[in-house]
Amino acid sequence: MSTPDRLPLLVIAGATASGKSALAMALARRMPVELISADSAQVYRGMDIGTAKPSALEQQQVRHHLLDVCDPADPYSAARFAVDATRAISEVRARCHLPVLVGGTLLYLKALLGGLSRLPSSSPALRATLQAEADERGVAAMHAELATRDAETAERLHPNDWQRIQRALEIVRLTGQPASQAYRVPVPAPDLGPVCRVAVMVADRSVLHQRIEQRFHQMMEAGLLAEVEALFRRGDLHDALPSIRSVGYRQLWATLAADVALPVAVGQGIAATRQLAKRQLTWLRNEPGWQPLHGDLARQLDEVARSLKTLGRCPE
Repeated sequence: MSTPDRLPLLVIAGATASGKSALAMALARRMPVELISADSAQVYRGMDIGTAKPSALEQQQVRHHLLDVCDPADPYSAARFAVDATRAISEVRARCHLPVLVGGTLLYLKALLGGLSRLPSSSPALRATLQAEADERGVAAMHAELATRDAETAERLHPNDWQRIQRALEIVRLTGQPASQAYRVPVPAPDLGPVCRVAVMVADRSVLHQRIEQRFHQMMEAGLLAEVEALFRRGDLHDALPSIRSVGYRQLWATLAADVALPVAVGQGIAATRQLAKRQLTWLRNEPGWQPLHGDLARQLDEVARSLKTLGRCPE
């Protein structure tokens, strides 16, 4: 049998609503595993429905990690995730369980599996300055400024993606160099032991779109608007925070701020989720080292089992 530190790390990625969590839970019924979330919204407490966070029953059935680790007012970074996930992987292996990383936050996956670029830490003072400028001039003007100083990054970012525009401008002002240049500096990958990377794929894009729409409506019926309203009424949160900018939350936040009618916000939330899924699938198809999983759940389980065997025996 493999020693604990050589047990494989299984990474299950895929587009939102593709069935990643269902596969992970099904795997847990076959062997002793513990699940580690790689979702940038599930880390926040009080954000359950809109993040499709595992239910209380599912968390009782299988041990989960990196859920509810911080308050929505406290931004959680990819760097922090890499540290927390690495520690969780070691703890799971020490119990002779299979660590299974599940999620679709691409930056988190990059940070853990490929290492982080050596970029400057966030500057609260500079971020406050940039936020004040954005409030005065508008996000579109800040995006235009970025285009003059880092055209490559500006072209890649949506003109309304203030969170990433702000970070790119922060890097430029702190280092005098464009973020696109900094991200190209090679970074040594961390030693995570044997890793099996699988990506749940949905062959028919229209099927995925239907799932996304259906799930969003189910979230609304389950109380998503009330969940967002509870955050909105706290008074210490705002729509520039990474937590509130999560897909679904930022659209309903606009409704509560009386900026957008609810039916419009729901449509925008569905559209934004589909756009997210498109980015996730594009990245997974272009990134080397990922094994695509097709077919139904039974076939996916069999493919995962075969892949794990090539890396070493897992606990039974």
